[in-house]
Parts: sequence; C-alpha cells; structure tokens
Amino acid sequence: MAKLPFVHLELTTPDLAAAKAFYGELCGWTYQDHQMPVGVYSIFQTDSGPGGGMFTMPGAPTQWTPYIGVENLKESTDKAVSLGAKLLHGDTVEGMGAFSILLDPTGAMFALWEPKKA
Repeated sequence: MAKLPFVHLELTTPDLAAAKAFYGELCGWTYQDHQMPVGVYSIFQTDSGPGGGMFTMPGAPTQWTPYIGVENLKESTDKAVSLGAKLLHGDTVEGMGAFSILLDPTGAMFALWEPKKA
C-alpha cells in the first residue's frame, strides 16, 4: 500500500489579515489572493513540504485542516468511513479537483484531496 502524503494545509480563521501577517512574519510566506464565492482565499507556497491556503468563513471553527492526497476520492472516502471516520462534507473545486472533509474515529478533522485528472 502506498504511503499517502499531506498535500495541502488549510486555515479557517475569523481574521484573515491578522493570520496572513502572523504567518508571513513567522514563516516568511507570501500570498496570492483569489476571490472565491465565500470571500478571499489566500494561497501560500513553501520551499519544501505542502503549501496551503487560508480564508474566513462565517461559523467555521478556527483551525488548520490537513489534506491527504489520494488517487480515487470515492474509494478513499468510503474506506475512511468503513474504518470509523465520519464524512462531514464533500465538494469539487472547479478546474482543480475534489475533496472530502472527515472526522477520524478520535474526532480529529482531516480532508482527502483528489486532483483533477489531465
């Protein structure tokens, strides 16, 4: 079985400007802002390891969510659920791929990501 990597990290925060300033100073990150239906999504890149994004969504908890890269989202989501995970949400990102957000059996949130096939 392949060992699946973390491919993206995502921060939901009530104060995007403060989060960008903090992590920009702490980690040296710069951002590319993209207008999304829910507001601005700020993408950051790192020199090694996964990059990610951050955004504000009313009612969402303030937290980091790690995304695990998978080849087949449906299979991987079904497997996670069969192992005791709880599916919270699934969606597509136009032109980029699809994801599932889950809680593991201990209550920790994580996501699965399948990039769009070329």
